[in-house]
Amino acid sequence: MERYAFCHFGPNTFTGREWGEGTENPEVFDPKHLDCRQWAHTFKLAGFKGIIITAKHHDGFCLWPSDFSSHTVAQSKWKNGKGDVLRDLSKACKAEGLKMGVYLSPWDRNHPQYGTPQYNSVFKSMLREVLTHYGPIFEVWFDGANGEGSNGKKQVYDWPGFIQVVRECQPNAVIFSDAGPDIRWVGNEDGYAGETNWATLDKSKFSPGHADQAVLNAGDENGQDYVPSECDVSIRPGWFWRASEDSKVKSLDKLMDIYYGSVGRGSNLLLNVPPNAEGRISDVDSKRLLEFNKATEGDFSKPLNAGVVFGNGEPKFAGKYHSYFYTLDHWGPDVALTFDFGDRRKFDRARLREDVSQGQRAKRWELQAETDSGWKTFISGTTIGPQRLLRFAAQEARHVRFVLLDAKAPVTLNDIKFFRSPAIDREE
Repeated sequence: MERYAFCHFGPNTFTGREWGEGTENPEVFDPKHLDCRQWAHTFKLAGFKGIIITAKHHDGFCLWPSDFSSHTVAQSKWKNGKGDVLRDLSKACKAEGLKMGVYLSPWDRNHPQYGTPQYNSVFKSMLREVLTHYGPIFEVWFDGANGEGSNGKKQVYDWPGFIQVVRECQPNAVIFSDAGPDIRWVGNEDGYAGETNWATLDKSKFSPGHADQAVLNAGDENGQDYVPSECDVSIRPGWFWRASEDSKVKSLDKLMDIYYGSVGRGSNLLLNVPPNAEGRISDVDSKRLLEFNKATEGDFSKPLNAGVVFGNGEPKFAGKYHSYFYTLDHWGPDVALTFDFGDRRKFDRARLREDVSQGQRAKRWELQAETDSGWKTFISGTTIGPQRLLRFAAQEARHVRFVLLDAKAPVTLNDIKFFRSPAIDREE
């Protein structure tokens, strides 16, 4: 999916806090002009594929009228207690052709049963409400935070039980946490996967809330489980909207750097864009998102080659996902794919892809351009995975080649393309 939106929304939107204490009066939640269709339309125009909403953050406030809590939209002023944010968002996503996901924190600083064995049943019941009332859910996002509740106690979470509920209610949803089981936290909240980013991991070594951040960032080359990374980061300094941060929305250059450090390293980007107290995506955020989409599309809008190659492997390469160039039973400096542009061309972007249904295999590679004095390496890297997006100083050549230096096994490459970005035109 490459990128989808995170929407942190709740009482914190109105109090200016990042972590609510659970003691907030539910009446503080009053988005008088809530417009989930505006959210969805904005994200659709910005090239996003879905929205994940904080259905319940650590303060315990539920954005739907739960039967298992007295700290919900039903106790708020908004729509006289008759509103349901998840219902509105579900309708908006369907109308705009986006997928819907939900974040539910098992930590609950409000619920009186938090910190007791009974609370795990409460949380499972909340999960069932959310996962059965609002249509298909593409991702369930579990936060591993585990603090004290209103009674001063911490909860021993029933993670196997929580996961089982998701599997029962939304079998096609992927589950996110520090440890997966389906997709993993990337080890930071800055939006960057590792320069080396294996999709494999040993899940047995991890549990939600307890993670080796360095391993999560790079993955485990010898991991036995397929648990690709997801990069979460906010477009603002905080996760919830504050008027004081309207002037601190990330610059286009910063968002592009994050894009190449997340999507460009085979991860998905989960960009938080928090709705404001009116219940809308602020104009400053919307404008930046559209600029961001234009820039990402522009960088890869002018391909210089159509996937025609010659090399010393089995030439099945056709630029389609399951049609690939296979390096047979050998890999190393002698495995190279050469591209002929027909004449000298300028380019400054490239895209590499492996058919990961065959496994993630490439470990080290180089891209080289032919010069009057021979082949010159202009960029090199390690893992490829489902996608590697590259930007580099503009090169000018007729022939370029991909050189595979090391791999775990014969590599299946299904896409290598070179592009001329608008930056070259601006410089000329």
